[in-house]
Amino acid sequence: MLGALLSLGYTALFLFVIRRARFFAAAGLSRRTIGGLFLLKILAGTALWYVYTFVHTDRATADIYRYFDDGNIMFSAFHEHPLDYVRMLTGIGNDERRFDVNYYQVMNNWYRQYESNVYNDAHTLIRFNAFVRLFSFGHYHVHTVFICFLCSIGLVALYKAFVARIAGHERLWAVSLFVLPSVLFWSSGVIKEALLLFGLGLFLSSLMGILHNGARAWTLLLAPATVLLFFLKFYVLLSLLPALAAYVWCVRTGGRRPLLKFLITFVGFAVIGLNAGLIHPGLRVLEILWIKQRDFIGMATAAGSGSLVPVAELRPDAWSFAQQVPHAMYMTFLSPLTAIGSGPLGVLSALENVLIIAMIVAAVYWRRPWAEVEKPLFLFCLGYVLVLALIIGWTTPVIGALVRYRVPLLPFLALACLCIADPGKLPSWMKILKT
Repeated sequence: MLGALLSLGYTALFLFVIRRARFFAAAGLSRRTIGGLFLLKILAGTALWYVYTFVHTDRATADIYRYFDDGNIMFSAFHEHPLDYVRMLTGIGNDERRFDVNYYQVMNNWYRQYESNVYNDAHTLIRFNAFVRLFSFGHYHVHTVFICFLCSIGLVALYKAFVARIAGHERLWAVSLFVLPSVLFWSSGVIKEALLLFGLGLFLSSLMGILHNGARAWTLLLAPATVLLFFLKFYVLLSLLPALAAYVWCVRTGGRRPLLKFLITFVGFAVIGLNAGLIHPGLRVLEILWIKQRDFIGMATAAGSGSLVPVAELRPDAWSFAQQVPHAMYMTFLSPLTAIGSGPLGVLSALENVLIIAMIVAAVYWRRPWAEVEKPLFLFCLGYVLVLALIIGWTTPVIGALVRYRVPLLPFLALACLCIADPGKLPSWMKILKT
């Protein structure tokens, strides 16, 4: 009962913030709509809790509980050793052996089964839960409300960052961000995808504010958003860099010859990425991706994953990765279609994939003249989507995990479609989605 009252209280508080805070004033998206979408996310987060509590009942392997339970272990230091709690929360001065013995070794997810030189992003979720524990008194659903609010902030930031560049598609852009099934479901629970969209929204909104409006106030958010992305999903930040560099170059030079700039930037980043290991051994990108795929196959095989797809194992060389490009693209964009016989979530994933394919076909069919397309934004979306799709497809042989990992990709695939779709050509039955 206390958990329900706390959850309702914090929900009311965040609805009040949405109603009053200037940040939530967005063209084409009313505060009431944003509040309704926030409540929809809480419902989706509750559905995710139900799935991991009553359908997949192994608490030790349920992501929503793994980091929540470890966060409680970290929080246990708050009353008796508050300075230890602060040190673990911030990561400053927490390398003494007693932290390892009393806390980290007691946790189930602080250390990975397969360690590498890439930062363990589980630490970020554990710290998030340990912080929210100050307000939740150990009630899980409060954590859902908090993370749904943070994710809503990120999604509103993404909406505001690009809505002015896709006039006529405001509602479709909002639907792509808030209602697309995978994005709604997987970004509404106490898992990494929700915080990832929070960080991604603040990062891109800050950058676009600086780039297009010269708003220096956004600089204050850019650094912490970058740090959050780095420590949460480094490969998402890495995937953004080539397309973002090309976009900035195009905008700063008036958008002339964007395709040429796009290609030059991508080739340049590919050359730098393939040779980054010469600068520091920890920057051998292909080796990192090779290890990630190898470890994923090992964990999925040991766990008996039902959606494991047989894949050719990569080698840490460019030719091996080049050979697997078609299969990587198939995995990311088409493999969920094969999950239709693997339970309700598999059916939903397959149906969503049909919707995504239909969205791409519709955008091409009702396309606007190429001269009217905002090419820098379209190429930015396309570049980011392709790079992230390759990384996901190369390293993730499990369809169930892949559907989650492509959550930060799908809104930008939709945005690319909106860039080329002509709102004036959309059929009359889509009027409800026109602004």
